[in-house]
Amino acid sequence: MTSGDPAQPRRVDRAGIVIAVLLAGLAAVLVCDARGLQSTAMYGMGPEAMPVVVATGLGLLAIGNFIDALRGNLPVRESADPVPVILILVGLALLIAIIGFGGGFILATSALFVTTSAAFGRRAILVDSIIALVMSTLIYLAFDRLLTLSLPTGPLERLL
Repeated sequence: MTSGDPAQPRRVDRAGIVIAVLLAGLAAVLVCDARGLQSTAMYGMGPEAMPVVVATGLGLLAIGNFIDALRGNLPVRESADPVPVILILVGLALLIAIIGFGGGFILATSALFVTTSAAFGRRAILVDSIIALVMSTLIYLAFDRLLTLSLPTGPLERLL
């Protein structure tokens, strides 16, 4: 089916509808979770504001995706290759494990960066590791020293 042929009727994209429902569900979970946060701010916005902002964005994406799925306007998807998805899931698992075992933000974020770059087809693991360590260190310093926000600490963070 070609999308430029006006004689062919467009079909409802069922996968697009599923994606829209999942986006809406994630937005609902974020809003419910944000309601449970304790607000420590006496005035202005508290910590519950950002999840609501993200949920609003996800809700808008869900609505747009749902409309395009009903109209059949979503782009044709390529065949699924599970390797990039698996690499990103491995990166997320490494992130959680490294932080959970006290490895800290820098190592955890670097692991996620390297696996994500590999998922996008990059094969320069050593160069990506160096870039990831430098970027993660700069991000950690910005959050820790400039914004005075705490991030998970590990052996590298204690050296700084």
